[in-house]
Amino acid sequence: MRHFSLSRTILCTTLLATGFGTAFSSAHAETSTLDAPQQRSILDRIMHTAPGGCPKDDGKTTPNPYGVWARGDGSETGFGPVSQYGTPAGMDSISAPRKGICDRGDPFDSYKHMKLNDSGSIWLSLAGETRLNNWYDKRPVFGAAIDPTTSMKARPFNSGRFAVRNLWSADLHLGQHVRFFGQLINADAGGWRGYSYDGTFRKNLDLQQAFVELSGKAAGGHGGFIFGRQQFLDAPDYMIGNRDVLNVPLSWDGFRIYEHWNRVRFDGFYFINTKNNHTDSFRGGNSLFHDTLDYKTRLYGANVTIAPPDFHFLGEKGYSFINLFYYGYEINGGPAQQTVMYNASALGHTKRNNFGLRWHGEAGPISFSFGGAYQQGTFYQSYNRANHYDRMNRNVNAWSMNGTVDYHFRHVMWHPTIGVQGDAYSGGGARGTTGSVNTYIEPFGVNTNYLDPTNYLTGQNLIDFAPKASFSPTSYLTFQLKLPIYWRYSAGDDTYSIYGRNIFQRQFTSGMFNSYNHDSFVGIAPQMAASLRLGPHLTWDHHVVRFLTSHAMHQVGARDATYYQSSLTLTY
Repeated sequence: MRHFSLSRTILCTTLLATGFGTAFSSAHAETSTLDAPQQRSILDRIMHTAPGGCPKDDGKTTPNPYGVWARGDGSETGFGPVSQYGTPAGMDSISAPRKGICDRGDPFDSYKHMKLNDSGSIWLSLAGETRLNNWYDKRPVFGAAIDPTTSMKARPFNSGRFAVRNLWSADLHLGQHVRFFGQLINADAGGWRGYSYDGTFRKNLDLQQAFVELSGKAAGGHGGFIFGRQQFLDAPDYMIGNRDVLNVPLSWDGFRIYEHWNRVRFDGFYFINTKNNHTDSFRGGNSLFHDTLDYKTRLYGANVTIAPPDFHFLGEKGYSFINLFYYGYEINGGPAQQTVMYNASALGHTKRNNFGLRWHGEAGPISFSFGGAYQQGTFYQSYNRANHYDRMNRNVNAWSMNGTVDYHFRHVMWHPTIGVQGDAYSGGGARGTTGSVNTYIEPFGVNTNYLDPTNYLTGQNLIDFAPKASFSPTSYLTFQLKLPIYWRYSAGDDTYSIYGRNIFQRQFTSGMFNSYNHDSFVGIAPQMAASLRLGPHLTWDHHVVRFLTSHAMHQVGARDATYYQSSLTLTY
């Protein structure tokens, strides 16, 4: 069944590519119909668009509607990092492509900005992404138990996982103020001794995003309203991401309202999580379009961003942004778990309020980011998988601090960068049944390139310090070296992965637990990342990590681990 499903996925991708090629050939053959635009239907315009759907190059530069917010990687626009195609598709809500984005000689760009009326005020863009992911794990998650709530059986000694996903999107603009965006997804996973496959890895054809956006000038600036299923990336990437490290990106159902002026920007939102995990997700079922709403998982809040006046530092220009934010979480199940002494876990649900700020930008050759958040709320505790809560509600008092500084040698061969990163996430109080819970959580912050590429560790009860360096021998090849050192913030609390609390087979053996409680050192993880751009549409990324765990971790049953990930991504 697994081979059939994987073959079906690859076959669909092949047929799609064939369809694009056929349509492209038709586009060349039928350009003569442009002489009678009044006789063309919308479908005819889509299927027989002239090669290169780019707007006519009249020598004029299209003004950037985002002003200072488009600086850096563009994430301060509120729609994620700048991306020509693919993830985060649907978030680049610029009214028209500018020079350098649309390439008339690129066959895939024939289906970007296709005019559906004579004036070009109504237009459609099609895009897609196919990604192949491979993982190799030796001692996954240091050999922690797969599901401590039912069994202390460890994960496989080694594992090779494979995943494929396809994203197809359509972006329709009806004039300058109305926009419809839709995105389909299908995904599958296989390999040998795989683990943790669920709706975040496997999905038959389903709706990943579908929203309407109304935008225009308002209150002296540019604002908009987005309603429907969408991705949300207007937050520090170490707090909220798109779960791209797994196979199925994170999506939300709800609304957001935004407004940006010259130096101030506002964003408010309320979302319910899209429910990916269904019964047949674990066995790769055949249900189509069955994603619903997970009412037990919510994200809401608001942020205000200020862009202070530009400045000069070390003879070069500088700029910065100050983010003031409030994010609220409501979570039930795994991410809400807190631990109980001598029990695998205590189930429940939690409400967390995050109040914080972040200051980041560039000061000449230096890029920097400093942030912090205070997390308070309530943990509603339940036991033994009960459907009711036992009224042992516990207050939450937790916090996080994050900082990164990099120095860029922009005028030196290979453009090297050296820097350092440091993070601290509070912990403690999670093993008890009374008193405050001090363990910080970041349930939506899965990010390959920030804290830990393996995701064996997450931002809970953790301190890390990481010197790093990167260089680019060519314009299409980049290397990054990093040496993180990890400690538990509280020796009375545990380590956590994206799968939950890390529990080891000898953790509660007499004598071992005391040793574990007196040494907070977790280990070091020397690592290298490489990104190879094989053209305008194809990239190949690699991550290699050797995790050397401490003596105290060995005492409770943890082991050294090796991790390798390869991602081959075609965007079109």
